[in-house]
Amino acid sequence: MSADTLDNFQLDLGTASEAGMAIVLAVMMFAVALGLRPNSFSFFRTQPRLYLTGVLAQIVGLPLLTLFLCFLINPHPSVALGMILIACCPGGNTSNLIALFARANTALSVSLTATSSIFAAFLTPISILFWSGLYPPTRELLTQIDIDVVAFLIQTLVILALPLLLGMLLRHFAPKIADTLQTPLAVLSGLALLAIILIASARLYPVFIALGLGLFGIVILHNLCAFALGNVAARLIKSDTPSRRALTIEVGIQNSGLGIVILLTQLDGLGGAAAVAGLWGVWHLIGGGLLAFMWRWKDARFTH
Repeated sequence: MSADTLDNFQLDLGTASEAGMAIVLAVMMFAVALGLRPNSFSFFRTQPRLYLTGVLAQIVGLPLLTLFLCFLINPHPSVALGMILIACCPGGNTSNLIALFARANTALSVSLTATSSIFAAFLTPISILFWSGLYPPTRELLTQIDIDVVAFLIQTLVILALPLLLGMLLRHFAPKIADTLQTPLAVLSGLALLAIILIASARLYPVFIALGLGLFGIVILHNLCAFALGNVAARLIKSDTPSRRALTIEVGIQNSGLGIVILLTQLDGLGGAAAVAGLWGVWHLIGGGLLAFMWRWKDARFTH
């Protein structure tokens, strides 16, 4: 598959499916807001340097690192767009489970996931356009698909920010109802996003075959660099081991389901970009799990 063919390949699941995915995404953001409590942001008050380092590593550091990788390895434009898109997504909720298994600072992990999700509701569309505009091939690609910037910003903000604000209002005025709804909605939206990743990955089989091991290599390299960024950032501020693990996991685990939904509903389902998001959704769990196993093995070795 040539570069032009790849960049013109579109993942299309149908109008009804795209509307359903937008609803799933809105429900997910609503569920995130229902789970927000004052202690979700306690690290901003108690350990501001640690908290801000994690936030900046996710929101600024990872997109900047991704941009550097794009210039370094020069991937297909749509693959580069997928890399930038993933870097602009918030942390994935599975990071909290991996942090727990890895004996990381779970409270910090939860706090950073909540914070990045809130920022994502307002910054994700702007970040995608900003960072993509700094890399000439992706800037040209967005021009070719004739994206309506204003419509993209408004639609994405409605899907992400409005449910978040409604969820926060419900949490404030009816906390008991919020507690009742939060877990079922979070589980259902999480399962729906997993299904979206799997279905999209199956539909992208021609792209996976065309790109071969190269695409896997790019995704694995990108993810390893993300984990390394979180680890290095934590070491620079001399954080303790559990907090260092939490930052490593938070920067390396991104909400790829959100990326796929944005691609399908707003960016014409570009094949290379969707392939990156789909593979990332599988690999970052493998990579995060391997890190957690490695840390637990290290703990056991030095304990006995």
